[in-house]
Amino acid sequence: MSLKVIWAISALDEYDAQLAHLAADSEAAARLVMERLDSAVRMLAEMPIGRPGRVFGTYEKYVRKTSLIIAYELVGEDTLGILHIIHAKRNWPEGQWPEDADD
Repeated sequence: MSLKVIWAISALDEYDAQLAHLAADSEAAARLVMERLDSAVRMLAEMPIGRPGRVFGTYEKYVRKTSLIIAYELVGEDTLGILHIIHAKRNWPEGQWPEDADD
């Protein structure tokens, strides 16, 4: 049984921004990254096996063959909360979200 997935507004905004940035250069690349992100979220819903996150109580999962990280939390026993979609090269201090990411 897979977990219910809920997206924070910040995560949806970052998802859209990442794809729009890629699509400006290549719509095909944006579609490929979108497929990889969507697949990673589906896999997390089946088995949330990311590493402990830099922000307490969260987890992180690198999206294969991209430069993106999904930051998420487990909400109760049946829900996966997607908090942020963050580029791996962002300044991301321990215990905080990247500078312009919302909480």
